[in-house]
Amino acid sequence: MTRRGAQIAEALEDNGIAHGAAARRRTVELLEEAGLPDAVRRAEQYPHEFSGGMRQRALIAMGLACRPRLLIADEPTSALDVRVQRVILDRLEGLTSELGTAVLLITHDLGLAAERASRVVVMYRGEVVETGPAAQLLTDPQHEYTKRLLAAAPSLASRRIQLAKRAGATDAVQDDLLSGAADAPTSTVAEDPIVEVDDVTKVFHLRGRGLFARRTEFTAVDGVSFAIPRGTTTAIVGESGSGKSTVARMMLALTAPTSGSIRFNGAEVGPGRSGGAGRAAEVEFRRKVQPIFQDPYASLDPLYTIYRTIEEPLRAHGMGSPAERRARVLELMSDVALPEDLLRRYPGELSGGQRQRVAIARALALNPDLVVCDEAVSALDVIVQSQILHLLADLQHRLGLSYLFISHDLAVVRQIADQVCVMEHGRIVEQGTVDDVFDRPQQDYTRALLDAIPGRSLELAVGA
Repeated sequence: MTRRGAQIAEALEDNGIAHGAAARRRTVELLEEAGLPDAVRRAEQYPHEFSGGMRQRALIAMGLACRPRLLIADEPTSALDVRVQRVILDRLEGLTSELGTAVLLITHDLGLAAERASRVVVMYRGEVVETGPAAQLLTDPQHEYTKRLLAAAPSLASRRIQLAKRAGATDAVQDDLLSGAADAPTSTVAEDPIVEVDDVTKVFHLRGRGLFARRTEFTAVDGVSFAIPRGTTTAIVGESGSGKSTVARMMLALTAPTSGSIRFNGAEVGPGRSGGAGRAAEVEFRRKVQPIFQDPYASLDPLYTIYRTIEEPLRAHGMGSPAERRARVLELMSDVALPEDLLRRYPGELSGGQRQRVAIARALALNPDLVVCDEAVSALDVIVQSQILHLLADLQHRLGLSYLFISHDLAVVRQIADQVCVMEHGRIVEQGTVDDVFDRPQQDYTRALLDAIPGRSLELAVGA
């Protein structure tokens, strides 16, 4: 396995741009330009030691290494938090002016495209349906699909959808994507929280390089406290490396807190913390708390049919006869609006949106009380993303589910969350209702995150 820095240096050397120490120095500069902190140390690490967002930034550094004449950027920022998105997109703009590099930006977010591109080409089912200057497409879209993209783009739609929910109505375009979303009432804070996180800290011990290297400590989560009111959605947002996914892993009892406590339905949870009830308590917890991960293709077994994928939790927990399990699978397929004829197919035969619906059905199979959504919609195009968000909201309204929603996309969070916790360097720096945090942010860091949302400045142009 090759270290990240060596991969970038290899590109520099093979193209005759730099060699030896100069290539290593330039590698560090490229990683810094791509938004990676502590680039000297990161250059010596392996890909598996990077988060998903960090790996994406390293790939961007590789793409910029040779100062290309044409850079094809295929969803270059979809896995990145908004501030790093801005760094990367500003850097791409800098290339066009400094070196005359042309950029082909491929994205599912029309708001981002309209803000950053000179011209926009809209494709639907393999055909170009509309093209023109970005400002023209934004203010005067001609094709119905372009209008749907504008309505669904999180950076353009989040404020409109939030206001529509409170007003009890959506506009005609949003009705196609979010029919019924406005009917779901905004959840109120319950007196008995389903989850209580109290002063939780997680410290990782990192091994140094070499035989006599010292072990170092890294505090990923530092004194975090919050509660999830029953039947509501609490979102945790922050930049890559802020500690949000570590919180999710501790919530799922996959990682033990170094200190502090996490209580679910009043009982403390975590590896080895099931108390006198032992294995039975752990099994019950696994049934009541279920995850939905970012990449449905990676989280679904490619060798299992869709039927076996959804049935597996029921089988593992010994629930029902074969006939009862089949009836439950059919019920779940109906809940997530998937046709029965998909049950014999495999994950590779489904679209990304269909796979994520299967992942949701599997998560709901055991009738959980809490669902932990870790970047559950970030890999989806905006129209499918809107459909999944509506599905999650509808299921919550009908089944009384509670959600912990982990996301780097503040525009998406605006659409689904009741409460928001903003994390920076492992600490919660601000928390409150979604309206308080978005409309009346108290911290400079929160304001910087909101200002960096791609396309946010364009809301007024499309009638927000």
